[in-house]
Amino acid sequence: MFDKVELSLSSYDTAWVAMIPSPSSVQAPLFPQTLNWLLENQHKDGSWGLSHGNELLTKDSLLSTLASVLALKQWSVGEQQINKGLGYIESNIAAAADDKQLSSIGFDIIFTRLIEQAQSQDLNLPFRGNLLEKFFHKREVELQSGWGSNSEGWKAYVAYISEGFGKSQNWETAMKFQRKNGSLFNSPAATAAAYTHINNSHCLDYLVSLLDKFENAVPTVHPLDVYARLHMVDSLEKQGINRHFKDEIGSVLDYTWRLWQQKEDDIFLEPTTCALAFRLLRLHGYDVSSDALDRFSEDKFCNTLQGYLKDVESVLELHKASQIALDSNESVLEELNTWTRHFLQEFLSTSSKNNHKPPNHVDHEISFALRFPHHAYLDLILNRRSIEQYKVDQRRILKSSYRWFMESGMEKLNFPVSKTSVVYSFLSAAATLPSPEHGEARLAWAKHGLLTSVFDNFFDVWSNEEEQINLVKLVEKWDIDVNKESCSETMKILLLVLKRTISETATQAFKVQERSVLNHLIQQWVDILRSMLKEAEWCRSKYVPSIEEYERNGTTSAAFAPIVMSAMYLVGPKLPQAIAESSEFNHLLEVLGLYGRYLNDVNGYQREKEQGKMVNSVGLRLIHESGAVNDQEEMILKKMKKKSEEKRKELLRLVVNEEGSIASIDVRDVLWKMCRTLEVIYGKDDIIHAMDVPDEVLNIKDIVLGDPIVLG
Repeated sequence: MFDKVELSLSSYDTAWVAMIPSPSSVQAPLFPQTLNWLLENQHKDGSWGLSHGNELLTKDSLLSTLASVLALKQWSVGEQQINKGLGYIESNIAAAADDKQLSSIGFDIIFTRLIEQAQSQDLNLPFRGNLLEKFFHKREVELQSGWGSNSEGWKAYVAYISEGFGKSQNWETAMKFQRKNGSLFNSPAATAAAYTHINNSHCLDYLVSLLDKFENAVPTVHPLDVYARLHMVDSLEKQGINRHFKDEIGSVLDYTWRLWQQKEDDIFLEPTTCALAFRLLRLHGYDVSSDALDRFSEDKFCNTLQGYLKDVESVLELHKASQIALDSNESVLEELNTWTRHFLQEFLSTSSKNNHKPPNHVDHEISFALRFPHHAYLDLILNRRSIEQYKVDQRRILKSSYRWFMESGMEKLNFPVSKTSVVYSFLSAAATLPSPEHGEARLAWAKHGLLTSVFDNFFDVWSNEEEQINLVKLVEKWDIDVNKESCSETMKILLLVLKRTISETATQAFKVQERSVLNHLIQQWVDILRSMLKEAEWCRSKYVPSIEEYERNGTTSAAFAPIVMSAMYLVGPKLPQAIAESSEFNHLLEVLGLYGRYLNDVNGYQREKEQGKMVNSVGLRLIHESGAVNDQEEMILKKMKKKSEEKRKELLRLVVNEEGSIASIDVRDVLWKMCRTLEVIYGKDDIIHAMDVPDEVLNIKDIVLGDPIVLG
């Protein structure tokens, strides 16, 4: 499905190509086959253009119909088709002056130009009253506004709709926008108008190449292959089915990468294509510099065609690209993010006040992109927006997950387990690893995630020093009969569920890895419990660690390692011991741990401050660096937010960078999924510590378990 990009043929553009006279005889068309196509492709109602299905597209049909009628009239063919076309125009002409109708780019200028051309051909157009005067007035208003600005964006716009100016066009200025393939903006209509008036040979080469490819007609834009294929890749990833097309996606991205290196027009002259290519290439590990997007800074974007048109879809794609920063010094992306966010927010605000315009897919896309930047959405939240494929499977797995919690015995603990923690553990797992084949990985993610929260509460509040030390020693021993140990009922429950969870994960992982990972999982949990014990000892002794000491311990006590490693072992492919325990992996886990620690500490600072706890990333900096002054507290919070952003960018850089990495992208991607989960949990409110399930969690529940999407 990637091999050939199918483009719809355009009667409007074909009509302009059909109007070109032959150099050998101005009484004959240069491309007579296009006339035959127009004669054969009129709709039953007399119109040309898109197949009818949306009454708001009548303007487009009027433009295509009038252009087609003029092409036939110019060469004195198709009298019957001409009359039917005029009948359609008469029946629908009111739509041309209706501002509620969707308008093609440059409609007021081009449609009026076609009216003038019809008058010059003595074609009797069915206009009544002051309608004709209204058309010319709207054109004059647009022209005065544009020439008044005389911006580069306006000049690009005028060149793009060159067919709307004819002899009055400044062709020297317009041809400055000619592309390597000979076209004006890859537009057959504009290029046909240019060749008609100035006989530019490169324009002719472009038009001939189109008819060699499409035979009797032309599309409205060509080439579009690069964008179309990238859009297809993006769509597959949004729907969560990209795993079925890995080879095809790889081929598309390799080809795009070659074009990127060659600085091809098809990528770099189109902001939407350039931004999409940048985002996909970078996320798939290709070394693309953000400097390429500097050409679309706010002031430069205004000088482009899309900038003049205030093309919101281009800005949206640029905004998505601006979120894929790998380094804190990528000022191009920071500036791009700022102005595109402001633009999109203004667009939504204006759009919401327009009573004539119902919300469309663009409004929803913008709302989603602003609410969920790339690092802050769970996969299923994005997938479900396109199609919910695995609802039955996910609901069944989640029900068994909750049953596991009840069967684990943790409901009998002598301290409360936050309902939010339970819900979030399982919902985040389902939304992060939605594929049917990842069922065991989902459960492992959820179980280990919930256990880290339970043990954190145990060490933080619900145990004494003796119990804490004893717990760590018993897990270190591992091969024990819990029921024979002298310990509290709470400790027995925790030890039993931890041992059972680790053992079950190791057994399942053996089927995928074909080796035992038990010792590795045990060691990760031992390290976590030791780090939690150390923090508890600091609290008891009122010891104030250095920032470095706290962060070194905090990356482990954040307790992400067993969650991501259990998932990595179960999603496949094989993860050899030498890789799983390598310095590269330890560094990845360290960066993830610091990112999560910073997020957690900033998010929970006010709560812990009220509890008198200052041993965290924010509190320690106030103690060691500045003293507890309110304005400095705010400064430290901002500093820590920036540091968390830096760690997030570093993690993404390490995840997507193929060069020198010894682990597969599938395995590294689990770390990025955890990063997104952390952003959802800690990025806004202190929801993970709420005893009642907050709206944020309920929204995710609705997305994961809600009613299926109804496809029209």
